Amino acid sequence: MAPVLTLTESAALRVKALLENRGKPSVGIRIGIRSKGCSGLSYTLEFADETGPYDEVIEAHGIKVLIDPKAIMFLIGSEMDFTDDKLSSGFVFKNPNEKGKCGCGESFHV
Repeated sequence: MAPVLTLTESAALRVKALLENRGKPSVGIRIGIRSKGCSGLSYTLEFADETGPYDEVIEAHGIKVLIDPKAIMFLIGSEMDFTDDKLSSGFVFKNPNEKGKCGCGESFHV
C-alpha cells in the first residue's frame, strides 16, 4: 500500500523552520482537507500542539506530520513539496487522487 504522504527534503526544511520560529513547542504540523474554492476541496496546514487519537503520524527528515483522519483517503500516495521562485513560494501537493484543479490552483476535486 502506498504511504499516505511523503515529504520532499525542501518541504521538511521549510516545516522545520516554521516550527522553530513559532515561539512555542509543537508536536509538528497537521494536514487536513476542507471544503473550499471552485473545485470543492483545499489543503489545510496548521501547527499541532498534540497528537489526536486517530491522526496518522508520518516522520520524515526529522519532523512529524500529522494527517487528520478525515483527510487520509484524499491524500494516499501524495507528495508534499515546497517551492520558492521569483513569482511565488509555498507548499505544493502532488496528489495522484486529484481529478482536476481550479484555474487559480486554490482547490481541487477527486
